[in-house]
Amino acid sequence: MGDDAMMPRGNYSVMRSMQRDSSLAKRPLRAGTARRVIAFARPYRRELSLFLFMIVFDALIGVATPVLAGRVINEITSRGEVRVVVWIAVIIAGLAVVDAGLSLAQRWYSARIGEGLIFDMRTSVFDHIQRMPLAFFTRTQTGALVSRLNGDVLGAQQAFTSTLSGVVSNVFGLVFTAAVMFTLSWQITALALTLLPVFVLPAKRIGSTLQVITREAYGLNASMNTTMTERFNVSGALLVKLFGKHSDESSSFRARAARVRDIGVRSAMYGRTLFAALGLVASLAQALVYGLGGYYALTGQLSTGTVVTLALLLSRLYGPLMALSNVRVDVMSALVSFDRVFEVLDLAPLIDDAPDAKPLEVTPDEASVEFDDVWFSYPTASEVSLASLEDVAVLDQTPSQDVLRGVSFTAQAGQMVALVGPSGAGKTTISQLLPRIYDVRSGSVRIGGHDVRSVTQQSLRDMIGVVSQDAHLFHDTIAANLRYARPQATDAELWQALLAANIADKIAELPDQLDTVVGDRGYRLSGGEKQRIAIARLLLKAPPIVILDEATAHLDSESERAVQLALAVALHGRTSLVIAHRLSTIRAADQVLVIDEGRIVESGTHDELLRAGGLYAELYRTQFAPGRQEQVDDVEAPLRDAPV
Repeated sequence: MGDDAMMPRGNYSVMRSMQRDSSLAKRPLRAGTARRVIAFARPYRRELSLFLFMIVFDALIGVATPVLAGRVINEITSRGEVRVVVWIAVIIAGLAVVDAGLSLAQRWYSARIGEGLIFDMRTSVFDHIQRMPLAFFTRTQTGALVSRLNGDVLGAQQAFTSTLSGVVSNVFGLVFTAAVMFTLSWQITALALTLLPVFVLPAKRIGSTLQVITREAYGLNASMNTTMTERFNVSGALLVKLFGKHSDESSSFRARAARVRDIGVRSAMYGRTLFAALGLVASLAQALVYGLGGYYALTGQLSTGTVVTLALLLSRLYGPLMALSNVRVDVMSALVSFDRVFEVLDLAPLIDDAPDAKPLEVTPDEASVEFDDVWFSYPTASEVSLASLEDVAVLDQTPSQDVLRGVSFTAQAGQMVALVGPSGAGKTTISQLLPRIYDVRSGSVRIGGHDVRSVTQQSLRDMIGVVSQDAHLFHDTIAANLRYARPQATDAELWQALLAANIADKIAELPDQLDTVVGDRGYRLSGGEKQRIAIARLLLKAPPIVILDEATAHLDSESERAVQLALAVALHGRTSLVIAHRLSTIRAADQVLVIDEGRIVESGTHDELLRAGGLYAELYRTQFAPGRQEQVDDVEAPLRDAPV
């Protein structure tokens, strides 16, 4: 939060208020939003009370100082006592010290409340998003989620700092100032206020223009941020280079950046015009006060000090009036930010622990896997997403088709079950139902006789290890990526896992070894090296159940053989589901399930299915001509010869 978060008065506050999008004031809020905002701030009610009290007291000081200054002028012009002047000066100095102390205290409470709210909201939203199903992430825009955690959370925080303090400060400052001014001279006060429309009407037009160009600037900045995010990651940068689009990308970015520059110049000039207009009206009003007030003072109707007090107070009148004229937009802007945060928090996770869920406790010898008449279709958009996160007006309500249709099979503890079949047949979907990435529509999935929906998700996922075809590594060190599986692992245990995964020698050759940063998504490593580090991470976790989803896809023969050697160790003694397009990798499977259009159409061992002459035999013949059998035997040897 910037230092300007607590500047409710003055020209800057007016400028910021005028830039708010006025269309937000017309946006309907969901019922109960204001009540939920109050409830969210309840932990800070003591700090908020003190904060608001200090704002009101500060407003009193702001009015008291000009009144005391007028008293000083009266004492001087009437040749009063020096002692009185000195005491008034001491009081003014004391109020200045108190005001400075209040300013620091307000800033501390503002930071305490604002940063506390940011912390509460960010952690709540982050935790909630982490519990959302995978379908949520496949549908929503990453930038939109980041915006909720940054822009909207900051906007909501401002409701309790700049917006709330600005409204309270301006209201009380205006009431105190106007009350004192009318008490001193209602004629001069009323006449000075007649100049306000001269400023307000043009200012509203300037404000509307500022809102339009500010919206365009936000849109262009968002577009540039998206472009940078896409072009600066490794895949995007590689695509630009391969197609030779460097000049086109630079020209496109330059055009948008130039538009932002031009908008910035226009915004600055409109803002300066707004400041100049407010200053001009205030100066004209002060001239009026001095002229009319001087006349009243010379005719004996007002004292000289009163005229000075009125002039000083007048400078505190126009800013709050202008800020309050746009207060509805300020308040609605903050409430809309809250509403957008609540919108995410109100989207219930599709998968959650049952109220009576218990930890899954099975030994490796009991870790059987059973699918019993499983039917599954992917959730609809309305079940897992929000229109605002997909940047669409209305979510697609079309029901999805069944992906799995009555799938039943059993993998006994320690067995390897292979899933093969055409692309889109449902193999990966089967593997995702086991760790409850998704839940079945009907039927059941059981581990050791326990329905996975009846156990806690944490204990379930502790039992399962997964290696996919695109092993993801965080932009961190090799050690940190490995310890993601077991944070307390020692360096010796990390090296042991790397050795078992057939990658220790490669890591040892690196200058920083375990402290080597792998880069974005592990791009500093080859595909085979990433896969073996993922297998080492799996070995470090040591789960009784393993899922391999195309773990050797997209690898050359040498890398595939190295990965297969690592997998031979990883699968030993564990129940495993292996998904493979390369049928050479699953000849050693205890059971091969052939999936087609969401059903198991064949099952048996490799040799049995070849003799049956069905879909499996057709897939095998398509992949491997007789002349390639030697290569096939060489690649599959590690799994076939693995110790049992």
